[in-house]
Amino acid sequence: MTKIDPQNLPHHIAIIMDGNGRWAERHALGRISGHRKGADAVRETVKTCRELGVKYLTLYAFSSENWQRPREEVSALMSLLGVYLERELSTMMEKDIRLITIGEIERLNPTLQEKLMEAKRLTAANRSMTLIIALSYGSRDEIIKAVRRIVGEVKEGKLKEQDITREVFSSYLDTAAIPDPDLLIRTSGEYRLSNFLLWQLAYTEFYFMDVLWPDFSRDDLEGAIADYQKRQRRFGLAGSQLGKD
Repeated sequence: MTKIDPQNLPHHIAIIMDGNGRWAERHALGRISGHRKGADAVRETVKTCRELGVKYLTLYAFSSENWQRPREEVSALMSLLGVYLERELSTMMEKDIRLITIGEIERLNPTLQEKLMEAKRLTAANRSMTLIIALSYGSRDEIIKAVRRIVGEVKEGKLKEQDITREVFSSYLDTAAIPDPDLLIRTSGEYRLSNFLLWQLAYTEFYFMDVLWPDFSRDDLEGAIADYQKRQRRFGLAGSQLGKD
């Protein structure tokens, strides 16, 4: 077990869960089997973050580009999400985990939307950890929507151009009430952001690993956190300004 400092945990961890399809291919299984196994990794990751004391966990579950995948795969992914919500709701309540979503949820089928709304309603008062699921999410679309809202409010006189700051702009994003991630983890050996939280990741520490998502374990998560704890986060300052050089 990796030793980590409980006093220096990332407040917010974001994960690009990649590799379900390749995992299935390596095991001579259909892609859906990879997604099912990936759901087990989600469950273990949420459990571990809650036990460690991580306050925010964002999981990139389904991108806006994923709608282009075969219809059967998209349908199966939505079904798996519905099953996950049904199975894990009691755990979220027991462990005091709040569920919220980001992305174009209105594009999901009505039944799944209802399950999500119910789960979010029931967990709204939970405070020990917040689980954010990115569904039908694309960061460029999120930014464009924010710009359109700001332009509209400027035209209506509700907002002045000179009052538009980084903080104000952030308040128009899907993640308005969520702190920016401290640590981003991407599995499967890929080194790209895939249109995920482009604004919010400006000063996030990145951790890329070759492990395919279905094989992602508690040890892998703790290893990423331990690596994060070795880094010096400067936010544009010199090390001497932080007293660490």
